[in-house]
Amino acid sequence: MPKMKSHRGARKRFKLTGTGKVKRFKAFKSHILTKKSSKRKRRLRRSTTITVRGEAKNIKRLLQA
Repeated sequence: MPKMKSHRGARKRFKLTGTGKVKRFKAFKSHILTKKSSKRKRRLRRSTTITVRGEAKNIKRLLQA
C-alpha cells in the first residue's frame, strides 16, 4: 500500500505546536480593510490555537503524512 499523503490545503493553513496543539491564523484580514480599525487589524495578525477538541483531532488527522 502506498504512503499516506497529508492534506495539502490543511498543511498550508495549520501548523502543529511543540505540545501538539493546532495553530491557525485568523480570518477577515484579506480585503475590505479600510472600515476595520487599526486595533482590529493588528489583532487579526496574531495566530491562535484551535480550542474545539474534535476539530483539532480532525485537522491532526489531515496533517499526518
